Amino acid sequence: MASSHDPTEPMFSAVSSSTRQLFQLLRCINFAPRAHVQITKTGLRFNVEESRVMQGMAFLHKSLFTSYTFIPTIADPSEDDTEPGEEDGEPLILEISLSSLLETLQIFASNDVKDRWSSRDPTYGGVTGSIARGGPAVAFDNRVLGMAGVCRLSCAGIGEPLCIVLEETGVTTTCELMTYEPEPRADIPLQKDAISQKVIMKASWLHDAITELSSTSPTRLTIVASPTTPYFALSSSGPLGSATVEFSKDPQLLETFHVPRRVVNTYKFSLIKGACKAMAMANKVSIRGDDQGVLSLQFMIEVDEDRVSFVDFRFVAYIPEEGEGDEEDEED
Repeated sequence: MASSHDPTEPMFSAVSSSTRQLFQLLRCINFAPRAHVQITKTGLRFNVEESRVMQGMAFLHKSLFTSYTFIPTIADPSEDDTEPGEEDGEPLILEISLSSLLETLQIFASNDVKDRWSSRDPTYGGVTGSIARGGPAVAFDNRVLGMAGVCRLSCAGIGEPLCIVLEETGVTTTCELMTYEPEPRADIPLQKDAISQKVIMKASWLHDAITELSSTSPTRLTIVASPTTPYFALSSSGPLGSATVEFSKDPQLLETFHVPRRVVNTYKFSLIKGACKAMAMANKVSIRGDDQGVLSLQFMIEVDEDRVSFVDFRFVAYIPEEGEGDEEDEED
């Protein structure tokens, strides 16, 4: 491999004039200790997973930064094993502690803001009911987050720390986060040529439904989509009982509804609840499922008046352990 940049310069450097935007987007996927980070010429892709049955992905496009530079390692064109596309450079891949990164990004926030946004309460992801329903413009407001200032990110290369420089009102803080050798990781596959359901709706309505179902302390969530009534239903079951929330096919409620046949899949409720922070912030959510039962929740989040970002979650359908279904049948 050949390098196309001065070894004294970092492979990656970027400057953001809005620390709060980075914090908000990354906080949506803060359900696991470490994040897999892929840095390319177009932006940073953060991938977090839990037990290979849930993945959260946030992409920070280079347009979110006032300046963005990535100088990749270039494959030697004389090498016979150079694959198509490698001449554009390989991405910088590393793993970091996501919780440490989030703590660093909010280092200038006031204590009461830190307490509010560090809360484990998933009900509104640290946002009060009135603010959550006020929309993303409010959620990204400095008065809510108490986070302003400039954020500079850089990384010299593989094995080097991620350097974060925060500047606000004449105060500069520099932090270096240890990076780890990334473990092999594959995305949970969504078969886009075998989509069995596609529903687009306001994210706040999905959030309200999940919040309402949480009252029964459920362990599972069953999603039913059908071309006939009930068109789209969420059902929960747990030790305190069961509950169901149904949505009609009214275009004012479901912006897009494409369900050619009845589909029923069940997921662990705790995993779905892990996407509540994104539900509380997003404008819309695209709910898709394939023939294998893989569920995709893609959230569209407005970061300012003319820019949006997407946060994507994928879930593997729940498969009962041997004998588990028989026991439930006996109880019924």
